[in-house]
Amino acid sequence: YTPRQAEIARRVFAGRTRRYVMTSTVEVYEYEDSADLVREDAVDPRTVPVDLGLPWDEPEFLESHYGEGKRQAEAVFAADPAFPYTAVRVAHVLGGDDDFTGRLQHYAERVRAGEAIAVSPVNRPATYIHVEEIADFLFWAAGEDFTGPVNAASHGPLTTQELCEAIVAHLPDGKTLLRPVEVGAVSPFSFSRSYGMDNSRATLLGFTFGDARAWLPRAVAETLGPDHP
Repeated sequence: YTPRQAEIARRVFAGRTRRYVMTSTVEVYEYEDSADLVREDAVDPRTVPVDLGLPWDEPEFLESHYGEGKRQAEAVFAADPAFPYTAVRVAHVLGGDDDFTGRLQHYAERVRAGEAIAVSPVNRPATYIHVEEIADFLFWAAGEDFTGPVNAASHGPLTTQELCEAIVAHLPDGKTLLRPVEVGAVSPFSFSRSYGMDNSRATLLGFTFGDARAWLPRAVAETLGPDHP
């Protein structure tokens, strides 16, 4: 999560590992805003400054600097590679019955109650990946020999509206009310910038991604649980 942790990993695993697979995040691109899907070279970790003096051990700081922490962690491995490494930049993960983030439940609760869902006035789509698909990807990546950043995302960006519609399909009495807000917090999957990930590098390397719209109904059903149709 942080450059300090990356420094420790680099020191501990030097000479002990053939290759290191770091789980990074789509949030390394949080400052991008592109009409096209974003490729890996949009954020080159070799050019990212590292500041070990920031309060990385403080939970509130770490939470609000999640993308920056991952960027700098990548930069530590890139600047002084003690071993070959790859940084898997993971899209927003959906699915499974143990979503500890509660992000999809945030929408389900409001859809069920017919409450307004706060979104950015300019609300961009984003890229996602199913929890089982990212597990498969990481297993596959560990057995390969490519290095450097690689994006892991299913085909097809999804909008906040599409996520809510998939929830309504399981909560037929629910209602989607998106409310644009100029000030204040927005819902977890509302994005004012467009930085969905291009997955062509991983595809060329040999991984086959699914289509987000194909697995979205299953992901919603898994997260909402068996009490819903």
